[in-house]
Amino acid sequence: MDIKILHIDSNNPILWEQLEQAGFINHADFTSSKQEIEAKIQDYQGIVIRSRFKIDKQFLDKATNLQFIARVGAGLESIDCDYATSKNIALIAAPEGNCNAVAEHTLGMILSLFNKLNIADSEIRSGEWNREKNRGYELDGKTVGIIGYGNMGKAFAKKLRGFDVEVLCYDIKENVGDANARQVSLQELQQKTDVLSLHVPWTPETDKMVNLDFINAFAKNIWIINTSRGKNIITADLVTAMQSGKVLGAGLDVLEYEKLSFETLFQDKNTPDAFQYLLDGRKVILTPHIAGWTYESHERLAQVIVDKIKALYGKN
Repeated sequence: MDIKILHIDSNNPILWEQLEQAGFINHADFTSSKQEIEAKIQDYQGIVIRSRFKIDKQFLDKATNLQFIARVGAGLESIDCDYATSKNIALIAAPEGNCNAVAEHTLGMILSLFNKLNIADSEIRSGEWNREKNRGYELDGKTVGIIGYGNMGKAFAKKLRGFDVEVLCYDIKENVGDANARQVSLQELQQKTDVLSLHVPWTPETDKMVNLDFINAFAKNIWIINTSRGKNIITADLVTAMQSGKVLGAGLDVLEYEKLSFETLFQDKNTPDAFQYLLDGRKVILTPHIAGWTYESHERLAQVIVDKIKALYGKN
């Protein structure tokens, strides 16, 4: 039986080329609406997506011959996973593909915040030479707390091995700690952490997880880095904590205001006050959901997806 795969987002060309070489039939449609894709999805056994639209129950009911959904990325939140699984549709993602990129970006954000690199660069470009005002902090001697110790969290902890830091991790799964991070309770992590880094998916359990009560439960004033999902943090509460000094600085690669596609920032005509504070803040670094978005990860993500699709059909 021929396996026909519909690609609805562009990806690294090795994805298409290697699937074709393995005997799969590729079709591309990067422009049709969700409704237009639904009208023809019954003709396909597989679909390859990034985040163009949500694969919901309505879509899955139209996909009567679908055998797998492959998302070229780490998370599956744009898919109704439970319903897909109930229809025996295999779900494929590639968190292994961009975990190194996320780890490097996370470390870069911390070092930039600590050493005020963005501020100092901007000031020099505007003719200011401020040494004392830009005195920084060292990472050595600090405790780094990682919430979510899967592919991303583990990759970040590995990057910290060259620093004299204590690395703690908290995860809902037991026994995930390793030589690079000691697994502890959430309470112990909140008691000891200086730098908090989030590496959790967006789920009902993590949605709005970082609120004011959560932040105030930390014994120390902390820095927060979020390269996971924007809706895991209540932005207004983060701002309140920054204004009080409880949060010393924030590195945010993801924002509460992003659209599901991650391709645009959801903004009404009126910018939310909390977001305006971030835009104006000197202790904030913002990037547009690019932590896992490197040239190397672009290829690696595609390769992981190819390998998993081939394995699904015994073609490895």
